[in-house]
Amino acid sequence: MTNDAFDDSAQWRLEIAAAAARLVAQDGADYGSAKRKAARQVLGDAPQRPNILPDNDMIEEQVRQYHALFLADSQPARLFQLRTIALQVMQALQQFHPLLSGPVLNGTAGPHDEIYLQLFAESAKEIHIFLLNKNVVLDMSESPHFKGARYDAVETASFLWKNEGVHAALYELDDMRGALKTKADGKVLRTDIAGLRSLLAASLADGVPAAD
Repeated sequence: MTNDAFDDSAQWRLEIAAAAARLVAQDGADYGSAKRKAARQVLGDAPQRPNILPDNDMIEEQVRQYHALFLADSQPARLFQLRTIALQVMQALQQFHPLLSGPVLNGTAGPHDEIYLQLFAESAKEIHIFLLNKNVVLDMSESPHFKGARYDAVETASFLWKNEGVHAALYELDDMRGALKTKADGKVLRTDIAGLRSLLAASLADGVPAAD
């Protein structure tokens, strides 16, 4: 049996997480591709050990540290701007019980990040028609179901709102059950309009300015 005192895997994971965080913050890479590319940068051609890749929580923490070190003057305002626009979109789509997820929710959103929503309706067609009637140009794709790989992928409508990218995953109403539960560690994965308003109010109380 080994532990971190005799095994350098923990240090490799930290270095890979830091390199992945730079790719996320600087290039807008997704976590999956960022950690794989970072592993190649850090390890080179050396064979990868089992469980050498960092988990997403470790990368997220490194993204926060990167922002604090290099983007402290601009990232809070950028986050406030994205959250403000997300609130506008969610209010416009209120009848579909919108939930916010991703970097705009967890506070790591930077210059390259976009808004990720989850909408709920009896049929995805209802949401299609609603958006098309608002003259919103849609780009349709699929996203993994938030409940895991054993569930079918869901349709995702991508569009621009105030020149910001929005990706709205379209779920059935039954999928709302348990959607607002927190993880065992208390981490919030999704929030509704009321929760987002609270985040914005907290930012204003802390004196974070809105971006121009």
